[in-house]
Amino acid sequence: MINLAAYFLGSALTLAASGNLLANDNKLPDTIALIKPGVVAVGTYMPTRNPRALFLGTGFAVGNGDRIVTNAHVLEKKLDGARLERFAVFYLQDQKEHMLIANIAGVDGEHDLAMLTLEGGKLPPLEIGDSRKVKEGEQFAFTGYPIGMVLGLYPVTHHTMVSAISPNAIPAIATNQLNVNMLRKLQTPYNVFQLDATAYPGNSGSPLYDPDSGKVVGIINKVFVQGSKENAITNPSGITYAIPAEYIRALAGQTSLQ
Repeated sequence: MINLAAYFLGSALTLAASGNLLANDNKLPDTIALIKPGVVAVGTYMPTRNPRALFLGTGFAVGNGDRIVTNAHVLEKKLDGARLERFAVFYLQDQKEHMLIANIAGVDGEHDLAMLTLEGGKLPPLEIGDSRKVKEGEQFAFTGYPIGMVLGLYPVTHHTMVSAISPNAIPAIATNQLNVNMLRKLQTPYNVFQLDATAYPGNSGSPLYDPDSGKVVGIINKVFVQGSKENAITNPSGITYAIPAEYIRALAGQTSLQ
């Protein structure tokens, strides 16, 4: 016979657990609203070019709001100084498109990170969390510009899970797959987050954050890590990776991000 008391108790616990999950999920819309004003498109501006704005990747504000973090590979483009080309960030505020000129303040090539300083403006900064506490199976979100500014300055958010935490470089199966960069990474490996959501090249530099608190635990990297971990296959797998936020702290300075 069915134990009705046990049955109803189990049902109540199941409903309570489902309610908690729904309550947690419901925090994400509010968190996205807080995150989006601090997320920018990173690119260059040239007054004599058509179009004048060129998109390169995504970034987000940190510190006092006058600095932008992105991937170092996003800023690899050589500027045309003779035609007044400058790095810049683009964002939407009060339903209007805005731009701020930016300058490279620091680069961490090992972790593919770069810091920009803004000229004449600030944006709402995102808070850096403790990426050392991230566990496999935890849920996060990332917000950025997956296909650039084609659809306008409207950041897109993806919900994701950390599916693995593993070294940024995997030894090649054959010696002919090794190169100088690969050998250097194998000598000083560090862990990165592997995600189960699909990011696109334009997402490089997007913040990976806690859906409840909005604290940033990583930065999406679509090119740098993928080239190291997937050297044994001809075509990239489409797996998305993120660099832990602890390296953002190291680049910017621990105390300046408090």
